[in-house]
Amino acid sequence: MARFKEYYNGEITVVWKPDLCIHSKNCVHGLPKVFKPTEKPWVQVENSNSNNIIETVNTCPSGALTYYINATGIPKTETEKMKEYTKVEVVPLGPLMVYGSLSIKHENGSEEDKQPVTAFCRCGQSNNKPFCDGSHKQI
Repeated sequence: MARFKEYYNGEITVVWKPDLCIHSKNCVHGLPKVFKPTEKPWVQVENSNSNNIIETVNTCPSGALTYYINATGIPKTETEKMKEYTKVEVVPLGPLMVYGSLSIKHENGSEEDKQPVTAFCRCGQSNNKPFCDGSHKQI
């Protein structure tokens, strides 16, 4: 069974799964007044507001740190969420079609949400990468 600890401030609960942690230190560098690895408890959610904590937790690359809003309850696991709404279809000689809600993080760090259908380029010729613009038709 996976180990985890929870830290809450009344509004949000931060969940830490030490077995997933790769020690990137994004949390420590992002919000050092909350994430203090030399102290016990090492997560001190009372030292910042929920929005700042959420922003910092979202930078965790391993998923060792997550959160949920206490008013809405514990979220479903990522796997459960994906099963609910993600379908991928490979179109012969065409794009990769993804049906469902997606969050896309671009090379420049910007993020965007897409739904209900997103067409991703597979040919490499799109002028709107990572999305398909129909360039495969000219190849």
